[in-house]
Amino acid sequence: MVPRRLSPGASGGGDTYGGYRARLVETLRVQGIRDLAVLKAFAEIPRHLFVPEAVRHRAYEDVALPIGNGQTISQPFTQARYLAALRLTGREKVLEIGTGSGYQTALLGALAATVFSVERVETLARAAQQALRLAGATNVSVLHGDGTLGWSAYAPYDAILVAAGGPEVPRPLVEQLAPRGRLLIPVGARGAQTLTLVERDDAGIRQIPLGEARFVPLVGEHGFDA
Repeated sequence: MVPRRLSPGASGGGDTYGGYRARLVETLRVQGIRDLAVLKAFAEIPRHLFVPEAVRHRAYEDVALPIGNGQTISQPFTQARYLAALRLTGREKVLEIGTGSGYQTALLGALAATVFSVERVETLARAAQQALRLAGATNVSVLHGDGTLGWSAYAPYDAILVAAGGPEVPRPLVEQLAPRGRLLIPVGARGAQTLTLVERDDAGIRQIPLGEARFVPLVGEHGFDA
């Protein structure tokens, strides 16, 4: 069975944000995002469902916003850059580490066949599940747990995206990466990392630095201490 993706403008009760999403897409295009599938995902997915009511009026600004528990929903340009680097074709099984608000999970759901996402903060995991339901994303699953351990039950994954910065690439995630798979993760000290693309091919594992990044710490057995 082919999973049902997010329908354009899905919002679980009417949508008046289409124009705002269009402006956000144009902002991303001006900043250099050229992947048409990524831009289409941003045009379709209702970001306002994934932010608290208090900041909903800013949902389509190209800025990070607080979502509680010391976490943020990332800047859209950062997410667009991240997603474009994965080069998804729509056929992949993807693992996301750090569900957060669930917005990036929904974006991945529009770009891949299936998405499995792990969130260590239980309240965030529950809120994300609710927002994903409201958004109509039915090809995504969320697990409350230690993301540095991955989600071995559904491995291997064609792509893995880590939405937090770790001191190194967690070994369990490398082990759950499929042959010719791609893993994207910020690596480095707290508050200052290098966005790193990890590729698995016949020759083994190679790491490709893509530029500076600044993400919340990756906490867990194979990350930083809480």
